Formats: sequence, structure tokens, C-alpha cells
Amino acid sequence: MARGRRLGRAALAVVALLLLAYAVAWGIRLLPPLGPLRIATHSPAETPWDQWGATAGGTRFTPAAQITPGNVAHLRVAWRYSTGELARRPEGMQVNSTNETTPILAAGSLVTCTPFGRVIALDPATGREKWTYDAKVDPSFKLPDQYICRGVSQWRDARAADPAGMCATRIILATVDMRVIALDARTGRPCAGFGEGGTVRVDPGKLHHVGEVKLAAPAAIVRDSIVIGTSVLDNVRANAPRGIIRAFDARSGREIWTFDPIPQQGGPDRDWMGDSRRTTGAANVWSVISGDPELDMVYLPTSSASPDYYGGLRPGDNRHANSVVALDATTGRLVWARQLIHHDIWDYDTPAQPTLVDIDRGGRRIPALVQPTKQGYVFVFDRRTGAPLFPIDEVAVPQGGVPGEWLSPTQPRPRLPRPIVPQKITPDQAWGFTPWDKAKCRDLIVRYRSEGLFTPITERGTITYPAASGGANWGAGAIDPARQVFFINSSRVASVIKLRKRKPGGSGTVQLSATEDVSPMAGTPYEVKREWLLSPFGAPCTPPPWGGLTAIDLKTGATLWDVPLGTINDRLPIPLPFDVALGTPNIGGPVATAGGVLFIAATMDRHLRAIDMRTGKELWRDRLPGGSQTTPMSYMAGGRQYVVVASGQHMWFQTPRSDEIVAYALPMK
Repeated sequence: MARGRRLGRAALAVVALLLLAYAVAWGIRLLPPLGPLRIATHSPAETPWDQWGATAGGTRFTPAAQITPGNVAHLRVAWRYSTGELARRPEGMQVNSTNETTPILAAGSLVTCTPFGRVIALDPATGREKWTYDAKVDPSFKLPDQYICRGVSQWRDARAADPAGMCATRIILATVDMRVIALDARTGRPCAGFGEGGTVRVDPGKLHHVGEVKLAAPAAIVRDSIVIGTSVLDNVRANAPRGIIRAFDARSGREIWTFDPIPQQGGPDRDWMGDSRRTTGAANVWSVISGDPELDMVYLPTSSASPDYYGGLRPGDNRHANSVVALDATTGRLVWARQLIHHDIWDYDTPAQPTLVDIDRGGRRIPALVQPTKQGYVFVFDRRTGAPLFPIDEVAVPQGGVPGEWLSPTQPRPRLPRPIVPQKITPDQAWGFTPWDKAKCRDLIVRYRSEGLFTPITERGTITYPAASGGANWGAGAIDPARQVFFINSSRVASVIKLRKRKPGGSGTVQLSATEDVSPMAGTPYEVKREWLLSPFGAPCTPPPWGGLTAIDLKTGATLWDVPLGTINDRLPIPLPFDVALGTPNIGGPVATAGGVLFIAATMDRHLRAIDMRTGKELWRDRLPGGSQTTPMSYMAGGRQYVVVASGQHMWFQTPRSDEIVAYALPMK
């Protein structure tokens, strides 16, 4: 017995030394740069995945049930397809690109886009190429205005005389160089009656440099309306371009309405003080918009007003920035809005597509909206009215910003569900592989302001935990509609934000490196520096797990399980013979299936994982050829259930390049 205990201690000591050695070699490579419903039931033979999030309401659920916890270990690669973009695009474009696409099913094809606006239609069962269309996007983008296309959308013409006719079903592509393009879903040819020869050019408004404003997310399709938001490059200037939401007629391409999240008149004085509403930009929707065709409504997850980290030029709560905004999809009329952060100075945009699901409550079925946030809260509303389904309190938050700043004295906090990430780090919570690096982390935490969520940003430096990358991000969550359970992944690391007085003649562009970035915030007294809160070994100073996956019962708000997501093994120069359950930061979302298996990539370790939806246990994984910061999808074709994921570089995560789409299925009998 004594000898066994001694051997156990020796083994633990060896493991600790191995981890320390790996941590030193690992360095800073774990973390990326900080850069800027009602569910219809279908038979397994149909299993639609009509839009980017499976449905217009972003359920990320498939009724396919062939793959189960009992057989998922037998999944194999069924087919692979290379888009050819690594050979087709110049090196500069490749470096300045991010792969975040999720395919959809349309007109019997699996349809997706590359970061460079090339649309590809494949046979869903074999991966055989059917057609391609190249939008020929502007090749002059420079860092950090990356090439990206998260996916395409589809629209079906209910008035078409021939449902299989030309452009009766359309693929809608939004490009980074501000075009909306309609293609025939069966042939890939432009729809001549849409705009000019199939293209509508979107005017971003104010003068801007190439790439400062772009279309990166798939359009929302509700009835006959195509609704799009814009991405606006963060922190370049205070008077950034405005975050206008636009809707177009799906047949003609005619613009039918616009909506500015920054109201130009009306509202309480505290919303926008003085003339700030007329001189502030952004509050845009860079993430994905949800729609409810039955209610004829769209739901906008809006971002912060410009610039992100100094609000002295925009005093007031800044509604409808950092909100969920519900509009009539036909007219653009405001139906309701709920602000999730007042006067954001932390870059806590509303990052994820709202998920629409019906929830049983008190003997009634309520059409609900679930909104995860970067700060780790999950808000749940009645999507008809905006009424919260769990109480929301206005809680006092830390004060004491830089001279000229305006701060909200309170912020909204839902009582349930509980936050999916930690929201405060104290010196005694510092983490390290050894007492030495733990002490260094403790010293760092003492150096900066760290008073919990919503600590003001100052020249001293403020720890934001979670970082502006989340918490949750654009991947959003997935729904088990039968159990009314919400699955959401999150990153759990901290950053340090520091304001610096602007110097005459300072840089007017964003400067990026592997560990920090500096943004000019032109027009304000400050520039902003952002960096990760790291130990001397380059590991996070916050306790692991650094990435997680959570299941929430939407009927009660209870957390059912919470597990680490990802392993650092893939980031080490020599892989360990075992997993270290430390988790990794992640971007991309999960997919729930009727078979009880959740699929998720998202992590930095290049794996697609299968998770038991009832327990959170990992059941299977496979290594992808490149980065895995995409959301998978699943469907039935030819009697088999497929799980498909795109693999490729993610610029912020510095993951390996690839241009492959990989499909998995159970072996054929």
C-alpha cells in the first residue's frame, strides 16, 4: 500500500513536469489574436436544413435519428470535397481569410460558399460537384478586413407556376464587397429579374475604406423579404458607418425598408444625450438575423455603438445598440426591443443568432426567443412581445471611468439561467502550472482593475472576464425541441483592455499581432490596446476549463450539465498520450439531432466531436484536415444520415489552412 502511494505520487510528479514542459513550449499559441419558433416535424427521409441555422429561427436541430449514442462510434468519412481555393487564390488573400461556413440543402443540392464568395452545389450523398458560381469579390482587402462568408440562404417562390422552374428556388449570397446576389438553385445561374442581372449593390452610406463595411452573414429570409445586416470594423473611428438593416424584395431585389438601430429622434433623454445619436455609428448586426415566418417578424442581435471602448462622445444608454430588436419583416416597423447592456464600453456585442423555440410554461406553449451573450448570460423572451420568461434585475455595477466617460449605474441580469461562464477573477483565483507562474498571474491580476463584469475601462488597464470574444459567440446554440433543452458552447478566458492617450500623428489603422491589438478610435482622446491575460508560459491566468459546453432546461432555467470542450493536446509540440481536460477557446456552434447526439467542432484542436445530449459525455471524435471554427449540419440522403462540416483556416485562431468539406456517415450495411 505504501509503495503504491509512493508510485502514485511519483507518477503525478512526472505528469506535472510534463505539463510544465509542454506549457513552456506551448507558449502563446493557445489563444488567438483579439481582433475585432415553431419547429415543424418531418420524416427522416426529408430532414430539411433550409437555412444557415437549419431553420429561419436558428434551431440547429435535425429530426434525423439514424445516428445514436449506441452507434456513433462507428462514424466514418463518407466523402470529402476540396473547393480548390488554396490553389485558386493568391497567398495574400489566403492569409487574410476566415472559414466559418455551414452548408444548406436547396433544390436537392448541398450548397455552401467559400470565404471568397464562390458558391458551390454538391450532391448530398456523394459530394459530387453539380455547379459553381464565382462572385469575383474585390481582391484588394487588407488586414484586418478579412474575406469571409458564413453561408448562403434560400428563398422559394410560392407563386411560381413551375416549382422546378428557373429561379423558383433561389440561393441568396451576401458578399464582403457589399452585394446581394440571387442564383437559380438548380443551375447556379444569376436570376436576371433580381436587381441588375441578378445583383443588388448595397450602399454603405458614409465614406469608408475598402472592407470597413461588409456583408459576412447569410441573409434572413421571411416570407418574401431578404433581410441583411452589416459588419463594421471595430474601433477605427468614433463616427463609424451606421449599422443600417436593409430588406429587399426576394423577386425583384427592390429595397423595401431600412432600419437604423440608432433612433434619430424620440425616446427618453437617457437613451441618447445631446446630439450623440447623430454623430455615432455602428450598433450594426454583424451576426445572423432570425426570422419567424408565422409571425412575419425578424429578430436583430445588435452590436455596440462606435467606438467600443470609449463612450464619452455617446452619453446615454445608447438604445437600440446591444439589444434584441424585433421588427415586422414586411414593413420594418419596430415591434419590440430589449437592451441587454446599457452604454457598452466592453465590446460585448449581441453576438449570436437568436434561437426560436416553443417552451411549455404553466400549461401553455409560449413562442420564445433564446439569446446567449458574450458576457455569459442567456436571456429568454416571449418572441411576440419581448416579455422576459425569467425575471431580469437591474443590478449596480462598478463605476469610475476615465475623464469624460459616461457610465450606466446599473446593468440587466437574468435570474435564470445562471451564467454559462465565470464573470470575475480575483488574485487568489489565479491559475498556473506551477507556484511560480501562478504567482506571476496573481501579480498581474493585482496590477489591473478587476471588479467583476462591467468594470470600467481605464488607463490603468481593466481585466474583462469573459473577454470580448465571449462567452458565447456567433455560433449560437442548438435546441432539443422534445425536451426543450438549449445547448451552447463558450470561451472562458480573460483579456486586459487599456486606454492610452492619443498622440498627434498616431496610426489610423488597427495594428494586430499574435498576442495584442491596438486600435485608433479616431475622434476620441484615446486609442485602445487589447491583450490576453497570460502567464509567463503563455497560458491563461484564469482557471480551466478555457472552453465549455452547457445544456440548459428552458422550461425551468436549470443547468443540466456543463463540461469542458476541447483539449490542449493538439497545441503541444509533442502530443501527450492522454487528454488534459482544460478546454480551449472556441468559435462555431453545435448541432442537435433527434438521435440524441450533439455534434460540434468549434475548438482549436481541429476535431469534430459527438456528445451525448443527455449527459454531456464525449462519445466520438475525428481530426479535421484544417481549422474547425465552423458549425456542422446533418441530414438524411439516400437512406443515410450525414454529418457535414467545412474545414479551413481561421485568421484569429491561427488554425491550419484547408479547403475541404468532410461528410461522415455510418458504414453501409
